[in-house]
Amino acid sequence: MTAAVLAIDAGQTGIKVRVREHDIVFPGIRTGEPLLPQLTAVTHAAIERTGAEVSVVSAGVSGLTTRESDAAAFLARIDDAAVHEVILAHDSTTSFLGALGDTRGAVVAAGTGVVTLAVGASRVARVDGWGYLMGDAGSGYWIGREALDAVMREYDGRGPATALRAVAEERWPDLSQAYIHLQSDPERVSVIASFAAHVARLATEGDAVSQNITVRAGGELAHSVETALRRVRSDDEREHFAACAIGGVFRSPQLREAFASHIAASEFDVTLVEPLGHGIDGAVALAGLAPQHPLAHAVSVAYA
Repeated sequence: MTAAVLAIDAGQTGIKVRVREHDIVFPGIRTGEPLLPQLTAVTHAAIERTGAEVSVVSAGVSGLTTRESDAAAFLARIDDAAVHEVILAHDSTTSFLGALGDTRGAVVAAGTGVVTLAVGASRVARVDGWGYLMGDAGSGYWIGREALDAVMREYDGRGPATALRAVAEERWPDLSQAYIHLQSDPERVSVIASFAAHVARLATEGDAVSQNITVRAGGELAHSVETALRRVRSDDEREHFAACAIGGVFRSPQLREAFASHIAASEFDVTLVEPLGHGIDGAVALAGLAPQHPLAHAVSVAYA
């Protein structure tokens, strides 16, 4: 039996692993802890669970920093004689490969966080993906944060009534103490992001505040796509791009409609397309990425 590629799609919500015909899901990245030990533990667990002889480990990782993007250190930690190559990339790279393959265009991946990646003839541009404290405009966290802001504005008398208040009161019956509970909750990021689903539901039910948040989120996400395409386009005025929107926030029909409306009105010749696959498919494709591809410079590779 030939050795296999072990592909990892590592996000905050969950870590997906594919090796041969096996797909395994592990708990998500713990952002407050070192990354490489977590990826190493997942690699070892997947190899043990599947019994596969793995020769290549290929990983797309949410929030991967320059310091953490060290394939050689990852390879050393794996410490498996069969593994002779390790490839590490930001998950925006694997999201792009999974969604569009080898095509010029942009992919915006919006879940709890959000990042947009555009690839042109020779240039690559990443927009946002700067985390919930400094960015992630239009993400699930951003939507949830806007929802809670609206709730407290109504509570104070600073803003209009919204059905979101009842949702917040189900979790925190005394809204005057909600901020204390939230600030002390180690899962506060996911708790805040969970309100995005309520915003999507209430927007379809006619809650004006939820509709406003949803439309603004769609505009933010489209703005990131347009910005990324502007940075990679060539001098060819006929240049055509594909754009793909993936991630949980796009399950909202109103958000997707707002996003598509902004894209249609943009200055670019761009077509919205459905994704070819998912992030885990991009992690698999990462193992075969050609050295001359524009994305190759953003990938860390180590050989045993």
